[in-house]
Amino acid sequence: MAIVLEPIGVVRGGRAEAVDDGWGAVEADIVLDPARLSPEATLGLQSYSHVVVVFHMHKVEEAAVERGARHPRERTDWPRLGILAQPARLRPNRIGVTPVALVAVDGLTLRVRGLDAVDGTPVLDVKPWITGFAPRGVVREPAWTRELMRDYW
Repeated sequence: MAIVLEPIGVVRGGRAEAVDDGWGAVEADIVLDPARLSPEATLGLQSYSHVVVVFHMHKVEEAAVERGARHPRERTDWPRLGILAQPARLRPNRIGVTPVALVAVDGLTLRVRGLDAVDGTPVLDVKPWITGFAPRGVVREPAWTRELMRDYW
């Protein structure tokens, strides 16, 4: 079964290349496509402090996609893990999902902070961050992930 997704917008600004760390202060615009969305699509969005951005990591070559296991960031001091057990960009469908700060809404342009997507990245969806959808109960994660994320934001 094939699933076809059409971008609703594109990332403009921020970084030109994907790097592993330092995304927290990066600001970029998400320019939504007026052919796909009416100006009312963002009505009420400014009431939220954060949104979740779903995007396609289009600069990852299909040949680079990992379908098995690897060491995160090629660090052999971290465990070898299946691609679905790590947040790597070499994912099978190259889909990124990141909660970001919503800085401003200007019609079909969203200014965001902390989006780990590069200039030109196709945006598939934007959803408001609602705390009621956050994980319930105790969150469990391996210790190596704290080191991975230490400088990410």
